Amino acid sequence: MRFYDQLTSRRASFARRIADGPIVVAPGVYDLLSAKIADALGFAALYMTGYGINASLLGRPDAGLGTFRDFVERVRTLSEQTQTPLIADADTGFGGALNVQETVRGYERAGAAAIQIEDQVFPKRCGHTLGREVVPTADMVLKIRVACDTREDPNFLIIARTDARTTQGLDEALTRAKAYRDAGADILFVESPESADELAQIGRALKGTPLLANMVPGGRTPVQSAAELEAMGFRLVIHPGACLAPAAGAMRAALKHLQSHGDSRGAPGSAFSFTELHPIVGFDQVWAFDEKYRGTH
Repeated sequence: MRFYDQLTSRRASFARRIADGPIVVAPGVYDLLSAKIADALGFAALYMTGYGINASLLGRPDAGLGTFRDFVERVRTLSEQTQTPLIADADTGFGGALNVQETVRGYERAGAAAIQIEDQVFPKRCGHTLGREVVPTADMVLKIRVACDTREDPNFLIIARTDARTTQGLDEALTRAKAYRDAGADILFVESPESADELAQIGRALKGTPLLANMVPGGRTPVQSAAELEAMGFRLVIHPGACLAPAAGAMRAALKHLQSHGDSRGAPGSAFSFTELHPIVGFDQVWAFDEKYRGTH
């Protein structure tokens, strides 16, 4: 099946899953290795995390430093070499309404199944940090309208995120979410509610619209299980740090062991062997090529 035909099928299946359930659990991926490992495990969707892109590509914080080109190229790389629908963080759309038009075109053509756009001012900040400011509601409504008008595939879903809870309270965040729904957003994302009760309030206030929850251990929202969130009315839960945080911890532990012992024998953690890594990065395809065209293995 050709790549773009695959994308059409992926988007349609993801849209049906969001509409009909059960809840989608999407791990955060940030590079092709993390995406391939998650892809092989059979998740219903993957989440391209902006925090992870900034950290892995730039070594910088999630504070609006990554550019549209940085992000859209990562969308393309992940989509072309995985089979799982990709939800892709697009920060604020990288500017105003005209920038959102270009971003939606770029993300859709690069292979995303859904795009997430937030109502922070530019440059933005990570959703579980302080100091976030939001644009006027009307400005974000315009962005959502532009995003909906720009997409070519109706199954390419628009996720509207509001960061108003932390500085302006839950009522304002809910008011904004309703406005974004009315503007055409397919999925609503009220960022960083501060209790399980607030999550339940969001589920009640926005009932009938697919909702996204963001689970960040150590963040502003207490972590809930997928079953608990589904009971509250959520259809999608992302875990942005599912790969990045464990990978960083494992690398540090392995390096400290090497530094202390002079070799890697007995290093902590469950390291992949070379033979386990080979199929993930595609060495089986290299060997098949060699056997077909060179008669070697």
